[in-house]
Amino acid sequence: MSRILVFGGTSEGRRLAELLEACRKPALVCVATEYGETLLPSGRFVEAAAGRLDEGAMEELLRREAFQAAVDATHPYAAEVSRNLQAVCAACGVPYLRLLRQESPAGEDCVTVGSVKEAAAFLAGTTGTALITTGSKELAQYQVVPDWRQRLVARVLSTGESVEHCRALGFEGKNLIAMQGPFSEELNLALLRQTGARYLVTKESGLAGGFPEKLRAARRAGVTVVLVRRPAREEGFSFEEIQERLGLAAGAAPDGEAAFRRSLAIVGVGMGSRASLTGEAEEAFRQADAILAAGRVLPMLEAFGKPMGQAYRAEQVRAYVQEHPQCRSLAVGVSGDVGFYSGAKKMREELADWDVRLVPGVSSPVYFCARLGIPWEDVKLVSLHGRTANLAAAVRNHRRVFTLAGGKDGNAGDICRQLQRFGLGQVQVAVGQNLSYPEERIVRGTPEELAALPWDGLQVLLMENPEAERTPAVPCLPDEAFLRGKAPMTKEEIREISLCKLRLPRNAVAWDVGAGTGSVSVEMARTAADGAVYAVEKKPEALELLRENRLRLGVPNLTVVEGTAPEALEGLPAPTHVFLGGTSGNLREILAAVFRKNPRARVVLNAVTLETQGEMARWLSEAQEEYPVEELDIAQVTVAKARALGGYHLMTGGNPVTVFSFTGAGGKETT
Repeated sequence: MSRILVFGGTSEGRRLAELLEACRKPALVCVATEYGETLLPSGRFVEAAAGRLDEGAMEELLRREAFQAAVDATHPYAAEVSRNLQAVCAACGVPYLRLLRQESPAGEDCVTVGSVKEAAAFLAGTTGTALITTGSKELAQYQVVPDWRQRLVARVLSTGESVEHCRALGFEGKNLIAMQGPFSEELNLALLRQTGARYLVTKESGLAGGFPEKLRAARRAGVTVVLVRRPAREEGFSFEEIQERLGLAAGAAPDGEAAFRRSLAIVGVGMGSRASLTGEAEEAFRQADAILAAGRVLPMLEAFGKPMGQAYRAEQVRAYVQEHPQCRSLAVGVSGDVGFYSGAKKMREELADWDVRLVPGVSSPVYFCARLGIPWEDVKLVSLHGRTANLAAAVRNHRRVFTLAGGKDGNAGDICRQLQRFGLGQVQVAVGQNLSYPEERIVRGTPEELAALPWDGLQVLLMENPEAERTPAVPCLPDEAFLRGKAPMTKEEIREISLCKLRLPRNAVAWDVGAGTGSVSVEMARTAADGAVYAVEKKPEALELLRENRLRLGVPNLTVVEGTAPEALEGLPAPTHVFLGGTSGNLREILAAVFRKNPRARVVLNAVTLETQGEMARWLSEAQEEYPVEELDIAQVTVAKARALGGYHLMTGGNPVTVFSFTGAGGKETT
């Protein structure tokens, strides 16, 4: 198979060389310097050759080997090299493909000149320092500027050849900066400020050459841009069109070899403004063949000038590639940081056949806390954006809680009303709206004050509750905390033993059957703060007390279910844990309903009467074949409480309670 010839040490040339290697296409890549050679991929299919070739050397090369095509990926200002290569290709009958660098709009505030010579002439009529970024080859032309040793600073490539050439001209010490680009906006800005430049001289090097970053930095620094326009408008092809002409689409590997693995950068874009992009994020977008993101994020990424698509899930990314098979590397922009309630984790798992890397961004809690002037090291992070969370429990138990607004819990006003409803009206709230955008707004106040304000756009909240530091680390509400009325209630000491036997994790899905006033339900909901509790009760008075205690004691993850068990249990999700406080004679049917839903459920039953004890004992002996259990524990507890009688205190014993606890052993594999 004949090789492809590529000319150019540009970023586009390197990108094309990487694609040729990945697609196993034999190629010879010619670059001007040994340094450029080191930047090319090392592999089996792409060979690199360093050294400048004149027209005669080019012709000798093309006549020595029959190349499939010659791709001119040289710099837009290397006009002589392009003319020579085009002429030689025509003479040798080799297809010539000019790879065009995408242009970037310069803006009317630039001083545009036709050549480096004209740029030097313009500077000669000014005063003040100028940062020269047009390369070392034409640097001698700037020596016409009066006092150039005091006024000019040249930024050139960090190669020995380039530096030696500059030193021979007298550019050294403070007049010379040797660095490899392209450079971020922040680095350009820092250099302009460090040198005290009033002018920045640059060529229109396009997106790949970092021209937009230079332009934005100059505007931020108040520096005049002297722009050397491109020699002439060229005819040629985009990178994507070159790919198609060379047959470098997905699966195009020769001789039946495996197709290349696609690469994907999942990039955190920060708050939403271009200013919040990190340098690493900008580089990832510059290097990608295409950029994908949600609709809200796409506009800030248009400046990179890449093909774009609206996609932020794995299946959408795959669909885009099917429609654009020439794309080898993609960058997906996700808002904020890739590790904070982002789709990056799932996307990475579902695209395991790709080379995926994560590029972190500035997350909203980091940005917001900085704007508030506080650390975020002690902040509890929660998200209500498209998901459910027990925000009341988080605020009650943590001094500072950050949350993203959105989803079914609504905007900042809705969240503040929820805090009031669940007894947290005393906390202090800060709301950030449209962070990093020109219309950014930050408001502080109580939930009542903020609930009355209009809210739209993107919002985050930081809630501060100093009382959280005094909240007990274990659930231990006194009996007096509950509204009781005439409904039965499991007393404090028995309640705590029962909860201990239940062994609730934070994400439990628990039932409280025969909930009464809800004392156990509330304690379960406080313990399983990231889970869900369903309190089943049939008596109207008890149901009313249940609902009041739910609000009073702030447990939004507690759902009150009206009805008689087992019928009321049918529509509930499978439980991981069940507390039986009252069964109304339906013990067997209730346990059957529990273990049909989850044969491994953990169950605790409190028996006060001898009849309930006997019924439980019979079930344990008779139902083992159908509903086997393990970890059986039976404890009888009697609690005596002191009461005052005149000047004395007497201990008065309560009814003994038998606590049955066990775990279902059904559904286990047997050998």
